[in-house]
This record gives sequence, C-alpha cells and structure tokens, in this order.
Amino acid sequence: MLVVDLDGTLLRSDMLYETFWSAFGGDWRTPFLAVASLFGGRAALKRRLADTAQIDAATLPYDPDVIAYIKTWREAGGQTALVTASDQAIADSVAEQLGIFDEAHGSDGNTNLKGSRKATFLDQRFGINGFSYMGDCSADLPVWSRAGKAITVNASAALRRQAEHVCAVVEHLSTAAPSLHTYAQALRPHQWLKNVLVFLPMLAAHQFDAATFLVLFLAFTSFSLVASSVYVLNDLLDLSADRAHPRKKNRPFAAGRIPIAHGIWLVVLLFGLGALAAAVIGWEFLMVMTGYFVLTTAYSLYLKRRIVIDICVLAGLYTIRIVAGGVAMETTLSVWLLAFSIFFFLSLAAVKRQAELVDSAKHGNLTTVGRGYHVDDLPIMPMIAIGAGYVAVLVMALYTNSPAVADLYPRPEALWGVAAVLIYWITRTVMVAHRGHMHDDPVIYAAKDRISQLCLLVIIVCVLTGMIP
Repeated sequence: MLVVDLDGTLLRSDMLYETFWSAFGGDWRTPFLAVASLFGGRAALKRRLADTAQIDAATLPYDPDVIAYIKTWREAGGQTALVTASDQAIADSVAEQLGIFDEAHGSDGNTNLKGSRKATFLDQRFGINGFSYMGDCSADLPVWSRAGKAITVNASAALRRQAEHVCAVVEHLSTAAPSLHTYAQALRPHQWLKNVLVFLPMLAAHQFDAATFLVLFLAFTSFSLVASSVYVLNDLLDLSADRAHPRKKNRPFAAGRIPIAHGIWLVVLLFGLGALAAAVIGWEFLMVMTGYFVLTTAYSLYLKRRIVIDICVLAGLYTIRIVAGGVAMETTLSVWLLAFSIFFFLSLAAVKRQAELVDSAKHGNLTTVGRGYHVDDLPIMPMIAIGAGYVAVLVMALYTNSPAVADLYPRPEALWGVAAVLIYWITRTVMVAHRGHMHDDPVIYAAKDRISQLCLLVIIVCVLTGMIP
C-alpha cells in the first residue's frame, strides 16, 4: 500500500492556506471566524474553512512527478491511499478528481490527522511496516518511523537525514524548487511602471532640481514596495479565479511555484519596507501610502466585484500616485492635472474591463471570474472608455488656453499636439481591446506597443517645443 500525503506532497500548496484565502476573498469576516473556530481545535478550523471556501479540485496545482510515481505504483499492481490532515471533504474531492486512489482519509472536524495521530491511524489500518509513505515535512517523521518505506518529496537535507534515521528504506523525490526569479515574478516589477506617475507633479511644475528628484525617487521606491505587497495579497485572494484564467493561472502562487505561507510573509515584509521608506519622506506621505494600501485591500476584498465602483476606484488609485508625488515634494497640485488624471485613468480602467469581457466572450464564458460584469455589458464599456477619454482630452485643451500655461510654456500652442495624439491613442486603444488584442493592463500594453511608444515620443516633442523660448 502506498500512502500519499496531500499538502506539499501531492499538491504544491497547503489546503489550510488555500481554504483560508478562498474564504477570506468571499467574506472579510473570515479571520475573526477562523480564530473563533480554533477554540475547537485545528480540525474544527479546517472543517469550517472547507465548508466556506470555494475550491475547485480540477484546478489545484498538483505535482506531476508525484502523480507519475503514483500511477507507476498502480500499474505495478499496488494499491494507493490519500491520507491527509486536510478536511475529509477536501480529501474526497481530490481523490474523485484524480481517480488514482483506492481510498481517501482526512481530518473529520474533531481529530487532526497529522503527525502521531496519522501514524496511529495507519498502524491500525495497515499495520506497522505494512505501507509505504510519501510525505514532505518533519510532521511526517512519526509516520515514516512506522512505514516499510519512506518517500520524501522536496525535503531539505536535514529532513532527509532524519527520515533515513527513522526508516530503513528511504527514497528521495525532488521536483522543481522556487527560485529568486520566481519570487521576483510574484512582485510584478513590470507593474512598477505605473508608479512613475509620482514624478508627474515635478514635470508639470518644471521643478527639475536634484533634491526634488531624489525625494520622488524614494517615493517611487516606497510605492513600488507597497504596491507589490498588494499584488501578492491580491494573488492570495484570487487563487481560484487566477487558476480559471488562461494566462493568470501561470502566476507563481496560482501555479504552486511559491508556497502560500511565503506569500503571507512577503506581504508583511514588503509593506513594512515601503512604510519605512514613506516615513523617511514624512508623516503626510506615510498617511497617503497607508490610505493607498487600505483602499487597494478593500478593492481586492470587495470593491472589484462591484460594477462601476471598481473602475472608479482604479482611476482613483492611479490618481493617488500623482497626489503622493505632490505630497512628497510639498507642492500644491494643479486642479487641471487632477481632473485630467481622473478622467484619463477612468478611461483606461474601462478599457481593462472591456478587454476582460472580450476575453471571456471569446472563451464562451458569460461572466468574468471575480468581477461583477456580464458579457452583455460589453457594448457599454467602450462607451465609458471613449467618453471618459475624450473628456480628459477636453480638460487638456482647456488647460492649454489657461493663464497657468502661459507662465510655464513660451509656446503653449504646441500643446495642442498633445491633445491630438491623445485622441488618436485613446480611440486606437479601445479598438485594440475590442479586437481582443489587449492581454495586459493598458499601461503595460502601452509600454510594449510600438505605436504607443511613438505616440509618447510625439507628446514629448510637443511638450519640449512648447518650452522653447
């Protein structure tokens, strides 16, 4: 009999964390309810989370090497059993999905089937040395001590030595381990491009001194760290939704390439470092960063599933970056800049949702997973994007004729070129999304798109021309 553990062995994840984050994503009260459940023991906690969470066994990140080992064992005529500390409902759903186990056993809400309890259970069911056991952590040592054969999966060198000490026959199985590159992917550094917006107040005010640049660079760093902490948190909350997505399923946490427990520590570490950098700038900037974190967390937990509110919040999150830049350099922001920002980024947020709906329609889905929109809403999104985008251009045009421009630009008429380019770019971006060619956030798409890069170059030329005496 081959007995296989689930968490960290058959599965490149841990179902306790999986069920917690799934439940938390659906109900913000989950942490408080989880603490209350702990008074009944870990098994009671697992039962409550399993009952609340929405887990699709078909999309879980299974280890293909472990599955291949189990299939080889069965082909040789051996029997297999899934025995896990995860709840019985989880064990049953996994066993039913894979179809490679003769039986499945898990925690029953009263007894946490882990460590010595699992060892006793297996003794009673199969007898001492009557089974081979495949596991991954130190909690499996009591089981290995009673097994006829110990099989470790991605165990550390120290754990391998301990397994060899308690069991006469030991086999070590190693699969892919997370790399620094994988952790870097989880931070989404390509999204840091959005944080360049903190430099916009400096550019708008033509305040190009070294001191201003250095303080804004520190602000950029703070924003990038805090934003990455939010990205990791969002990935933990969206595990199921990401796995159902054709591209997001390859994200490190969704694919099981980074342990979920590491994600929790990443959130704390990144936010802590970002807050420290913000505190160096000043308490006002720290308050802005705290507000950004709270708003993005609320967005991840609830607001992103509310139609219209979600795109308004996204526009606000972009604008907060500009506000943060103004706070960092201790300057009063132009009303023109804020108005342009709100409408322009509302347009991009609508394009983002439009692209998601087009993708859903292409794959035959009626709704976007984790969002409040229906495919029938698709005709409305480009209307919002075009309308908001053109209003942003109107604000730009009115600003061009304002007295403030005359003070900053000797040739303000050159800025009309910026308005013309924006009309073209916004219209083209909506059409690209309509055709299903936009697979990234519009800002990230623009950074990679040659036409968008050319548009940016023309805008820079227009602005520089306007500055020539």
